[in-house]
Order: sequence, then C-alpha cells, then structure tokens
Amino acid sequence: MSQILTNYLQHETRRQFFGKTAMGLGGAALGHLLGRDASAASPTLPNYRFAPKAKRAIYLFMSGAPSQIDMWDPKPGMADWYDKDLPDSIRNGQRLTTMTSGQSRFPIAPSIYDFQPHGECGTEVSELLPHTAGIVDDIALVRSMWTEAINHDPAITYIQTGNQIPGRPSLGAWLSYGLGSENENLPAFVVLNSTWSAKRDAQALFSRLWGSGFLPSRHQGVALRSQGDPVLYLSNPSGIDSSVRRTMLDGLNALNQKHYEQAHDPEIQTRISQYEMAFRMQASVPELTDLSGEPESILQMYGPDVKTPGSFAYNCLLARRMAERGVRFSQIFHRGWDQHDNLTGDLPLQARDIDQASAALVKDLKMRGMLDDTLVVWGGEFGRTMYCQGKLSPTNYGRDHHPRCFSMWLAGGGIRGGTVYGETDEFCYNITKDPVHIRDLNATILNQLGIDHHRFSVKHMGLDQKLTGVEKAHVIDGILG
Repeated sequence: MSQILTNYLQHETRRQFFGKTAMGLGGAALGHLLGRDASAASPTLPNYRFAPKAKRAIYLFMSGAPSQIDMWDPKPGMADWYDKDLPDSIRNGQRLTTMTSGQSRFPIAPSIYDFQPHGECGTEVSELLPHTAGIVDDIALVRSMWTEAINHDPAITYIQTGNQIPGRPSLGAWLSYGLGSENENLPAFVVLNSTWSAKRDAQALFSRLWGSGFLPSRHQGVALRSQGDPVLYLSNPSGIDSSVRRTMLDGLNALNQKHYEQAHDPEIQTRISQYEMAFRMQASVPELTDLSGEPESILQMYGPDVKTPGSFAYNCLLARRMAERGVRFSQIFHRGWDQHDNLTGDLPLQARDIDQASAALVKDLKMRGMLDDTLVVWGGEFGRTMYCQGKLSPTNYGRDHHPRCFSMWLAGGGIRGGTVYGETDEFCYNITKDPVHIRDLNATILNQLGIDHHRFSVKHMGLDQKLTGVEKAHVIDGILG
C-alpha cells in the first residue's frame, strides 16, 4: 500500500472518513493521494466517474472577450450595412452595457478582415489566425456560445466557476478534486498568466478564478511565475541546503501532527501534504521549466517568443511539458482582449501573440500521440457587438461586450475535428441554431474527462453543489467523435 495512503488512513478518524465518503470525497481524496488515475476500473470508482476520453485538459483563456466577428464567424453580407443602424428587431430590447447604452445610434461595423476556407473541412477562419487556420481539421469550432453575464468580472467568474458570485470552486479545482493527480511531484492544477501585446490596460485576474472555494485547499490552482522562482519560496534561503530544509520540514510536520491529534482537523493533514509537495517541487519545477532539452524544431514551431518566460508561446510549451508529466489541468490566461476602440490596431497584436503557439500546442500533442487523450479548449468569457462603440471609420472601429453569441474551439480528447457547430444570424447578434450555454461547455469538459456532471456534487450549506449549477446543462454531443 502506498505510504501516502497509509498516512492518510492513520490520520483520519472513522467519522471523518465515512462522512467524506458519503459526499464523494473519499474516492476523490484517495485517488488524489495515491497519485493514480482514478478512471481505472475499480469497484470503488465513485458513481460520478466513467471511462474518459481525455486524461488531462489544457484551457487557453482569452480574458476580455475576443471578437468572434473578426476571427471566427464571418458575416460578408454586413459590408452592405456599413454605418447603417442595427435594426431594433435584431436587438429586440436586449440588455446593453453602460458603455454604449447612451449612444444615439448603433452603426454597423463590418469586419475589415478577410475570411477563407481552410483544411479538408473548409472551415472559414480570419486572416488574423493563419496558423490556427492550419489546424481546423483537428478542432471543433462552436459559434453559438452564450452567457447571461455582460460585464467582465461576473462573466469570467461565471465561466470559470459556474456562478457569477465569487466564492465557488474553479473548474480546475473541481477536476483536481474529482480526478486526483497523476504525478506526486507536481500539482494537479497549474495556472500560467501570460504577457500580452495590446498597448492598453487589461482586466484584472483574481486568484479566486483558480481557487478551491469550499473544496479542500489543496485543489486550488498553483500559479507559476515568469520572474524569479517559478513558485514563491521554491529556492532555499541563503545558507540553507536541502538536508537542512528536510530537517526543518520534519520538525514542522511533527508539530502539525501533534496539533492534528488534538484537533482532528483534516485540513492540518492537507497542510502537511502541501509542505511535502513543496519540497518535492524544488526538484520537479526547475526541471519542468528548463527548455534546454527541447529540439530546435519544436521551439521554432511555437514561434519567436517561446524562449521568453511569461509569453503565451512559452506557457503553451510549458503546458505540453506539464501534460507529459501528468499535470491534470493547466490553464493559460492571456489578457488584453477588450477592444472597445482601436480594434484594428490592438486585435492583430493579440492574435499574433496566441495564433502560432495555440496551433503549435495542438500539433505538438498530436505528433507525440497525446492529442487523443488531451483536451484543449480555447475561448473567452463572451463576445463582441456587430455595431460600433465610439467613432466608426472604414478602417477602424470598436466593439462592446455581447453575451448573446460568441465563438470557442475545442480539440483532442474525443472531440470531432473539422466540425463547425451552431449558427448565428446575419448580424452575429442572436443564435439561430444549436445554442451552447457556458454550463454546457463545462458539462462537456467534465464529460470528456470521465465525469457525469449530473452526479458530481459536494454538500455545502445544505445543498448539493455542482460546477454546472441547478439549471439544465447538456453535453455538446454534436462535437464529440
């Protein structure tokens, strides 16, 4: 029996163990502590689990909302509508932000970017994304995403945690809790924040977006830094070597164990396990972030920024390396996708940041035979309006927030590549076919990783809490292989 499991059983009281098992925590916690794949056939498999298509997931999140009209959802007929008002029959009284609600009119701003079909599937993609256009046969493009949230903070909180109100566990925390870890030397959930090129302020990212909420704290995401130690206090202080750190840690663990014997609080055991994880990460994280062994051909595939710590390209390559090492869920945030004005100046910079590296990640995983069991997701929190915010000219415009339709893509992990799912009207304002709520997206991510979102819940405040909430959520069957 694993020494980790032995320690866990020794330090759990009977009441605590069976109490957690009743809520589904027993199986999840044991899977996490054993460092094994909880999807393996077992009579103790939790009732929310089934055979997965994907073992791990990588989520590329474009914070600020990319303009689907200029990247993914071509509307060539809008060229004839330049500077004409959005018809009231299309808006149909839908909510506006305070940034455009005071405008006297809502002039149509057709995209200036050319769209062409690509791949065997013929999916049309904007000229802003030449590299991603090369992988359309591997991705499923969903053009009919929607959400109720119209402002950034509630919208990003919603898609990350399943609720617009802060305090719930993030998607990555739910996956860590439900699936456990495949690597005892690295966290199950890692977060990477990227630099961006658009020369403007960006929406803040709060740690609660990768927090554990009411789940045990060990399931929160570990954010790797681009400067200094990848993780705070990873290096030993001056004059302290590894043997001294080990001795200090043993003494601290003994004190924590004494405290546990008095209080019987399982979070104390979490604290001990996290200290041990930090000690093991002193060796595993430097090896993870050392790119010197990567072939030059791989580095060139990710693009010229790949050797710059903190760049999106660098983080995509790290995500592939983490996937190889058994990290269950990695999430890369890229900020600056908020083009209320000067879209044609800022959006190409943002697209250049992420285009080559996103495509390289998918190609790299495919080359290594890992795409089949690695789910890759790309997208933001909502979309942009067809009408212009602010001054409109034939060569420049801005777009406001639009939650009623936007585009995302998925690849690998049982997703059917070469697929376009859902349709929007000619103004890219309303969904006309196959709407996909963000609850459906999260249900699909869970499904591909072998989790039934209906059954996957935790008792909190007297309720069965779920990532997908209490309203109907559906797996997007139309994009599954």
